[in-house]
Amino acid sequence: MQRKSGLLKAMAMVLSLALPTVLVVSAADARVGGGFSSGSRGSRTFSAPPSTSTAPSTASPFNRTLTQPGYNGSSGFNSPARGGFFNRGGGMLGGLAAGFLGAGLLGMLFGGGLFSGLSGFGSILGLVLQILLIVFLARMAMAWWQRRNQPAYAGATPAPDGQTFRSGMGFGGFGGANTPPLEILPADYEAFERLLGDIQAAWSNEDVGRLRLLTTPEMASYFERDLEQNQARGVVNKVSATKLLQGDLAEAWREGDTDYATVALRFSLVDKTVERVTGRLVEGGDQPQQVTEIWTFSRHPGSSWQLSAIQQAN
Repeated sequence: MQRKSGLLKAMAMVLSLALPTVLVVSAADARVGGGFSSGSRGSRTFSAPPSTSTAPSTASPFNRTLTQPGYNGSSGFNSPARGGFFNRGGGMLGGLAAGFLGAGLLGMLFGGGLFSGLSGFGSILGLVLQILLIVFLARMAMAWWQRRNQPAYAGATPAPDGQTFRSGMGFGGFGGANTPPLEILPADYEAFERLLGDIQAAWSNEDVGRLRLLTTPEMASYFERDLEQNQARGVVNKVSATKLLQGDLAEAWREGDTDYATVALRFSLVDKTVERVTGRLVEGGDQPQQVTEIWTFSRHPGSSWQLSAIQQAN
């Protein structure tokens, strides 16, 4: 009885520590993209885009991407990477979690209890802190290693400073501090702003066919899976009143016959999740919120721009 009581107390303590994280993850899984950094930027997928006045901080590495290090621009699209809580930040966190869970189950099988190797709250908290520290250091090392081994794009050239692009849209419009190798015209900026609103509307309407037209096959596959997860939960995410406040061109380049443009976007929107049947509010609300993300668009000759990637601003 004492062993069972200790086990229940330990499980309750772990759940209390994990609940805030679960709530944060749930709240992030709302607007289009779900708060993930997803997609591909061609050969620059593993290179951080330059900072801009709209997003002066760095962009988060991709949580979901089909591009592999050493990508040469010829790979196709397959099934998207697995998501879920333990896979959200990569395989290492899932491996650690599985390892500790396995060790706890073995302890139970041999009569030691799930947390037989721990003694009290201090040990549990210390273990959690050690795991977080190990994961943080490991992700920093992996990000450094990816940047170090990322092959340079053969067509990339340094961009001279001192020139600015403006489209006259939004609060201050699109601006850029650099002149990119690929010229981005006012009509392109208008297309980026239009895609921002159209993609949010298609997501809110759960219009998969429209999303497939506005995004690359990779991004469409992520959005479809996120919508399926919402349906399984019995909820629908409603996004409205999307308005661009500021946008900056980070970089633009060409790979083979594909053009890429990465822009930092700061926009406002009303983001709420409701129960599919009753309409009861589950997450979010009617108050507009501001979001800053880095979006990458791509196009082929004779075709329109499509969303190729979304990265979160750190």
